[in-house]
Amino acid sequence: MTDEIEQRIYELVRRYDGVYLFKQKTLTPQIDIDSDLNFEREEAAALMDEFFNEFSVERGEFVIETYYPAEPSLVQILNPFTKRDVPVVPDFTLGMLIESAKVGRWLYE
Repeated sequence: MTDEIEQRIYELVRRYDGVYLFKQKTLTPQIDIDSDLNFEREEAAALMDEFFNEFSVERGEFVIETYYPAEPSLVQILNPFTKRDVPVVPDFTLGMLIESAKVGRWLYE
């Protein structure tokens, strides 16, 4: 059952990952949705909406902003007097989706 869930999640992610001319990326639980797959915020949000529906996973405290914080405005970027703190973004891996699908609820904050 675990392998079936894992494979279904990989199939779901591949639908959002685009088309490759040569070789598809090998998906593993360690793959990060943001840094490894380079999903934009909107793509990741759509993926997660479908994930919660398809796998009947309770959203709990899940918000996409946790993994994709708001970008600073152009004024903030160009203002030399504005102190810019780099947000600490937690991992957002396929393993998190797999583990949450197994128990039926989002396990992470």
